[in-house]
Amino acid sequence: MPLAFPFSAITGQTEMKLGILIAAVDPAIGGVLILGDRGSGKSTAVRALAALLPKMKAVVDCRYGCDPADEAALCTDCRARKRPLKAHLAAVPVVDLPLGATEDRVVGALDLEKALTQGVKAFETGLLAKAHRGFLYIDEVNLLEDHLVDLLLDVAQSGENVVEREGLSVRHPARFVLVGTGNPEEGELRPQLLDRFGLSVEVRTPSTLPERVEVVRRRDLFDRDPAAFTERWAKDEVRIRKRILVAREKFAEVTVPDAVLEMAAKLCMALGTDGLRGELTLMRAARAAASLDGQSTASMDDLKRVAPLALRHRLRRNPLDDSGSTARIERAVAEVFAA
Repeated sequence: MPLAFPFSAITGQTEMKLGILIAAVDPAIGGVLILGDRGSGKSTAVRALAALLPKMKAVVDCRYGCDPADEAALCTDCRARKRPLKAHLAAVPVVDLPLGATEDRVVGALDLEKALTQGVKAFETGLLAKAHRGFLYIDEVNLLEDHLVDLLLDVAQSGENVVEREGLSVRHPARFVLVGTGNPEEGELRPQLLDRFGLSVEVRTPSTLPERVEVVRRRDLFDRDPAAFTERWAKDEVRIRKRILVAREKFAEVTVPDAVLEMAAKLCMALGTDGLRGELTLMRAARAAASLDGQSTASMDDLKRVAPLALRHRLRRNPLDDSGSTARIERAVAEVFAA
């Protein structure tokens, strides 16, 4: 398997890296949408995530990688096994969903080889099963076919994949963090799918000469000798991995003061976001950002830092305001915090 470009070696793109780390600490946040220019490191960052994530405990020989400590989320096969369940450390899956994937490949289907050679009906797992407890990555997510969008919305809502076809009736857990990348100039996302993402990140091509030179230099070094370059950044990768592990352990203990919650609500009201998902995401993102920094309490600074990520894609279009969503959020933050 080819080496991935190290996450810690990515130059700049602070907001994108923060969004990915928050999703790694709190998978329930709803995933990350990364939109921006072509060739700006979106796919590189997502693929770097696979090598960065700490390993997880999984039931031995379970094709869904069930968590032995979560009885309620076990698959049918694991529930039937003797206790205690045998566990091992497994890599967190980061699964690619190609644009041209068929529905059978995504949800799973009848195992034709067993059906033809053994005459038995067996289920061949799809990409959703492989992504359980991990990350499902969709490049060019704004170009995804409508029927696959509908399917993802159903599974993301329920946390379960249901397959009823060709005499098969299978249910299995499918809880994953959705990560999508794309170029907004090539098409917009359907509102229903856009709303499922917890965070939205903007990525831009580096605008300063030193940063552009550094990006090209690091990429050239990696392409010429991936092993040596990866080894050079190994200690930084270990530090980030430990940071994620500690943040996960402390996440539930991080408090969000009422003053921070009130400010989050004021900000959402000022921006006119629909429903309460904006406030909930702001709260979780601020807590995750605080835990990544080793803090026990989410602060106003944490709220300001995550506000663009949590609210950028939740704004209604204002025909009287042609400024971008990021500019609108920055203006609202300045006004609300100054009041």
